[in-house]
Amino acid sequence: MKSNAILFLLFLLPLFCAAQDSPLQWEANSQKNSAASYTITIKASLAEKWHVYADSITDLELEGLHISWDNDNIQKDGKTTATPGATIIKDPVFENRELHVYTGNFTLVQKINITGDVPASLKIALHGFASNNEAFIPLEETKNIQFEGGIAPVAASQIKLQGVDLKHPVLPCGDAHASGQSLLTVFFLGLVGGIIALLTPCVFPMIPVTVSFFTNRASNKNQAIRNGILYGFFIFLIYVLASIPFHVIGNVQPEIFNNISTNAWLNVFFFAVFIFFAVSFFGYFEINLPAGIAGKADAKSSLGSISGIFFMALTLVIVSFSCTGVILGTLLVGTASEGAWSLTTGMAGFGTALALPFALFAMFPNWLKSLPKSGGWLDTVKKILAFAELALAFKFLSNADLVEHWGLLKREVFIGIWLLIALGLGCYLFGWLKLPHDYKGQKISATRKVLGILSFIFAVYLVPGLTPSHYANLTLLSGFPPPLSYSVYGKKNVHGKGVEPHVINDYEKAVQLSAEQNKPILIDFTGWACVNCRKMEEQVWTKPEISSLLTEKFILVSLYVDDRKKLPPSERFTYTFPGGKEKDIETIGDKWATFQSENFGQSTQPLYVILNHEGKLMTHPVGYTPDVKKYEDWLNCGLKAYTSNQ
Repeated sequence: MKSNAILFLLFLLPLFCAAQDSPLQWEANSQKNSAASYTITIKASLAEKWHVYADSITDLELEGLHISWDNDNIQKDGKTTATPGATIIKDPVFENRELHVYTGNFTLVQKINITGDVPASLKIALHGFASNNEAFIPLEETKNIQFEGGIAPVAASQIKLQGVDLKHPVLPCGDAHASGQSLLTVFFLGLVGGIIALLTPCVFPMIPVTVSFFTNRASNKNQAIRNGILYGFFIFLIYVLASIPFHVIGNVQPEIFNNISTNAWLNVFFFAVFIFFAVSFFGYFEINLPAGIAGKADAKSSLGSISGIFFMALTLVIVSFSCTGVILGTLLVGTASEGAWSLTTGMAGFGTALALPFALFAMFPNWLKSLPKSGGWLDTVKKILAFAELALAFKFLSNADLVEHWGLLKREVFIGIWLLIALGLGCYLFGWLKLPHDYKGQKISATRKVLGILSFIFAVYLVPGLTPSHYANLTLLSGFPPPLSYSVYGKKNVHGKGVEPHVINDYEKAVQLSAEQNKPILIDFTGWACVNCRKMEEQVWTKPEISSLLTEKFILVSLYVDDRKKLPPSERFTYTFPGGKEKDIETIGDKWATFQSENFGQSTQPLYVILNHEGKLMTHPVGYTPDVKKYEDWLNCGLKAYTSNQ
């Protein structure tokens, strides 16, 4: 069975779809009727020849024009009225069926009742469908309206702290620019991913074939070397260019990278994709891109010298996607929270690993004789990757589960799944588990046996993770399984980090405790899907010298930037940045991600900040700091700064 991997477009062309301009222009306002009653008025204008459907028709799955908002304290008082009313047309889009539509200029009026405090503003959405008998497009647009006498949420005033001076903390210890992984580390990870991709059946057999093509077609050795180097350079260039769109959207929305790595539904999507790829790599079906995509690139590979070589490189990138796509997906999500340059660096490492063999073998064609011949070992590599993809798939599902608090993959369940995968891999490597294209009596190489033993050792290592004992802290895997507090053994505090008092998502409460107990505030900007956050909590915070400092000397407040839980309606607001850009603060994560970026100029996690109760910065913030002594020194420096500032 063959499947078309349209997913290729999701990795290389995520941002090149132009949105059609809306034919509907509108403005909205509110008028106060009484203390808890308002009237919302929308004045709309449609472009010439366009109409908007007025009624919802179930059998046509057609949604009529309507107003909505996300605030349970605000309810409609009666139906929405329109002036002038809808007209009837015979719509050719729906086989000349008679339908009610709005055209030209019209006004919608909706009375509402508000329970509790009246908010200062409300974001309303206008939904429906528009058509001009040729195009048929959905409408989903939002605007903010102001309520007379409304109360602005207190949270709006909490975003920007006045006492934070990043350039001049009380003491200049710590890192002025905290970060997660260095670019060199990211490049190395991309390089490793590329090397793994080289050993797949989609790429490895292409090396001798392509190099032989260059050497046979070239008029002399120098031309063969030139063509091989160009071919490798273009492979590298294509992967780097694929990251450019993320620089564009990163300039528009800096938090897009954190959203990529922590968005629950995107993680569920990657879970499904990895399961799909894993089943394919096991040999149950084959993934092929649509012939037209590779065919068009291949057809242009003979256009001329340099352009032809470029399209040969593009053809390789496209054709090999069925093996490299899943590795690229891991790279995208794994580096996304670090920003666009981190992604570009990772792609550069990946492209370098794929490009070097083609260039080197073109320069030294005699090396081809020492290259292992394609054979059954490639199928073994592919199936080992299938087990790895299966394990990674559940990591993506775990990210979504943690962010949304579904409770599907508690720590022990996750580890149990990885344990079964490790046992399955070991059984396959020893030949006890047969997969497609395996056969009875197949010779098991010494390498496979060694890898099989390592798989069983890894499975044994995972066993303590299923228990409630202190051995359950699997140090080597910190950050990959869910946190120790997210357990099937009845632990109610899923945020637990072994520190008391420990404040969760409530900076104001931390400020109050700081003033009462005369202790500095340690802000822990963290996230459910943050691997390095878990490493810090499980490998650094558990050390006695660190644990005692956090418990006795600081007010610890953890602010989850990826928490998708909605804020109470009264606490939602629209934040206006200094440059005039607006952002809707609707979830806990929205609030603390904005709080972090606005005050400390960073959007990566973990980020640790020491303040006093007046919001004054004690030291430079620090990020991921696995060196226990270095982290302890930074905490002590913060305490010294706090004492000297009193």
